[in-house]
Amino acid sequence: MKPIYLSLIGFIFTTTCIGLNYFSFLAPEPALAVQLRDGTVAFAKSPLLLDFVTTQNNVLSWSARYYVTIFIPEEAGENLSEVAIEEREGSERIVFLENKTFAFQGVKKKEQQPLFVTASIDEENRRIIKVKFDPPVQPGETITIGLKPRQNPWFSGVYIFGVTAYPQGEKSQGIYLGVGRLQFYSPFW
Repeated sequence: MKPIYLSLIGFIFTTTCIGLNYFSFLAPEPALAVQLRDGTVAFAKSPLLLDFVTTQNNVLSWSARYYVTIFIPEEAGENLSEVAIEEREGSERIVFLENKTFAFQGVKKKEQQPLFVTASIDEENRRIIKVKFDPPVQPGETITIGLKPRQNPWFSGVYIFGVTAYPQGEKSQGIYLGVGRLQFYSPFW
């Protein structure tokens, strides 16, 4: 090869490498979990509360299910270990049947793979149900939690639920995702 071609090839190679390096900021970096000095683990980016719905909005309905849908973004940097759902407002406390709690990947009516969960009512605050995933859910997934109340409340009105997500770790800091709002109606009056 003539020297002019070799220098042209070298120029093209060097320009291409510089160009690829220059545009590398466009490629997403893997997210790292946030770890505080005391060892507390937190999400790098918050999961999102997508939906909070009921299958029955009549008071006293025995067949109701409540569905809570959450998206864990790739940038979360940590697996989702637990979700706490707290009834914050309502005329009465809704009692959940812990052993009837379930979860799956995907959204309601488009269920994918079931997830293994255990549910427990908080001993100090009976208005909180905690749903723990085993194994924890990886970032990039959309999951739905199904809750079974003993029955819908006796009194109509608006019931507000706070949703908090916890990352995987011995010492994890929860992040508040927002509120779910359910409206119950009385068909009797």
